[in-house]
Order: sequence, then C-alpha cells, then structure tokens
Amino acid sequence: MATKALQDIVVLDLTRVLAGPYCTMMLADYGAKVIKIEIPGRGDDTRAFGPLKNGASMYYANVNRGKKGVTLNLKSDKGKEMFKQMVKKADVVVENYRPGVMDKMGVGYDVLKEVNPRIIYGAVSGFGCYGPDSKRPGYDIIAQATGGLMSITGEPGGHPLRVGNAMGDVLGGMNLTIGILMALHARELTGRGQRVDVALVDSVVSSLEIGIQRFFASGKQPELMGNRYASAYPYDSFKAKDGLFVIGCGNDKLFTLLCNKVFKQPELLTDPRFETNLKRCENHAALKPIVEAWSSQYTIKEAVDMILAAGVPAAPINDLPHVTTDPHIAGAREMFVPLHHPVIGDMKVNGNPIKLMDTKLDISVPAPELGQDNAAVYGDLLGLDEAALKKLQEEKVI
Repeated sequence: MATKALQDIVVLDLTRVLAGPYCTMMLADYGAKVIKIEIPGRGDDTRAFGPLKNGASMYYANVNRGKKGVTLNLKSDKGKEMFKQMVKKADVVVENYRPGVMDKMGVGYDVLKEVNPRIIYGAVSGFGCYGPDSKRPGYDIIAQATGGLMSITGEPGGHPLRVGNAMGDVLGGMNLTIGILMALHARELTGRGQRVDVALVDSVVSSLEIGIQRFFASGKQPELMGNRYASAYPYDSFKAKDGLFVIGCGNDKLFTLLCNKVFKQPELLTDPRFETNLKRCENHAALKPIVEAWSSQYTIKEAVDMILAAGVPAAPINDLPHVTTDPHIAGAREMFVPLHHPVIGDMKVNGNPIKLMDTKLDISVPAPELGQDNAAVYGDLLGLDEAALKKLQEEKVI
C-alpha cells in the first residue's frame, strides 16, 4: 500500500460551511484521518445548501469528501468528556466558531492543551482570536469587504464588486492548512503543540499584494481598473472578432516579441510612451486601442495562437463548460475527480491543487452521511460498544 503524506495524522474536525472544511478536505486528500464532528440531528449548515441532487448537497459533498462522520453534542457534559478523550488520541483539532465559543463550552485551547500538550489547535474566524474586532462574526463577503478586496475589484467608474467565488473563505482555508502543517513540523522540534490562528480578513489583506503597495506609494485609494493590472502592460483583456481574450505581457522582452513578431510594429518599441514597462502602464489608455486594432481582425483562437507562437502569454477567457473539459486542467491535472456518492450518485468533485509527486493524494471516499461513522469511530477511539452507543443516542449526546 502506497504511503500517504499525512497517514499518521488524526484530525478532529469541528468546522462547517467552507473555510474550515476546505482546510480539512486538503488534509484528508493526503491521507489524514479526518473525523468530522457534527451537531446531532442537524449537522453542517451546508448539508442544506444548494445545489442539491437527489436531496443531498453537492456543496457539502465537494468539501467533505474523504472524512469520517460522527455526531456529538458538545453542550452536554458527556459530549465534552467524550471529546476530551478523543483529543488525547488526536494530533489536530480544527474549528471555525466565533472566538470564545469553544472556551464557553469548556473545550477551548487552554483546556485541550492540558488534556494533550501535543495537540495542534487550528482555528479560522472572520477577524482572528485577538484584537478589537475579534468577536465580530465573519463570512466570505464580510472578509472581502473589510479586507479591501472589493474596493479594488470592478470596472472603471463602477461599483466595488465581490470576487465571483468565496475567495476569502478559500484563502482562509488554505492559510489554515499551511499553519497546521507548520505547527506539526514545529512540534517535531519542540515536542509541544500550539494554537494556529487564521482570520479571513487577514487572509484577504495579505492577498492584495500590489494594491496595498500602490496605496502606500501614493496615499490614494487605487482606482477600479477592470481586468487591467497596475504593474505591467499590456496585461489586460482585449477585443477579438468573437469576444474577449487576455494578454499577460509582464516585461520589456515580451513586449518586444509582441511588437516584432505579432503586431509587426517595431516602431512601438521606440515610441516614448511605450519604451518601458513603467511608461506603458502610465499610457495604457493609448496602448490598448493599438493592441485592439490588431486583435479585432482575428478570432479569439487565432489571436491567442499567434501570440503564444511568439512566446508571449495569452489565453481565452474560458467559461466553466470549457474549464471542466479542458484536456490540461480536467485531464492531465485531474482537477475534477469522479466520485460515487451514495445519495447523489456519480459526481465530480474539485481536485486538489497541490501535487506531491511521490506521495500521491487519494480522492476516493465520498462525504459522510450525518453520523454514519459513529459506531466505527467511537468504538475505535473510545472502546464503546453497541449498547453504549444506543444509550448515548437516547440521551441525545450523539
């Protein structure tokens, strides 16, 4: 049997919705034993989120694949005690409650580190576990708005826009994964676990890279610029006969190739408005129509093929029907993985973007039904038999 990168790691997953489950999904893909702990009778909110197929949530199924599923009432004394016993045998606890909720329930980090000093406690929340706004609730749209991402997204003269996916949640989930892996390595050095604190807002702010630096340099809010990039040009969307495509010309060498091999206009290279990348950025409004005078003669495919043949990055703006059938993305890179779900049936889940070339990932186990692994998990970790489990169910502990 092939070695899995995280096969010796046990994760207790108290997360719901997206940021936390995205993190634990990535860990499960690489072999961690992730035990998803849900509220009895209700479960993760996203079990009721669309799209639904055969009454089951494809949203939930996508980000909870590969996990064991149990139910546990952490508000009950017995539930708290069971959880602490599980923590003794775990490596990682992951939660995305509002800061302070776990402490109020009596199972926060300060308690759990006494139960198991090696435990890694990963938490993702809207604003983090400290600071004046730490108790504020946060969802993706709150993070995108508060962290400034919406303020630099949109068309010139338009309104700020939310990015079309839950970027704040995904960034938060990825950062939590990175933090947990760092903490696991630190534990090898120190012998101790620690708390990992990730905020959605911090994750968004960190991602703004050049937007923040533009503000620091000028003291002014960056203007909305659509698909254009402030630090390179032509780095934008452009018109072809049948729609828009993009060029990613990130330096002077690439612009030389564009002018000489594609546009056949070497005189642009000595035009004082365009002779350096900085000047092209300043004079983007003059350069864009020159590019489009050339590109509008061709279809998207023709224009992209010619630009690529010259060694310059370019691409069509793919819609999802194209992305999900692309031979590179969907084929070679396996970014849509077929999976059989017991209720949904045959479906495809999003692939994992991290490819370890020796210890391969495994996406083959569907998301659990609510409480489906109660007997197996509680039997294995806590030694509970069928009679004990039935009593816990009657007492609404599981």
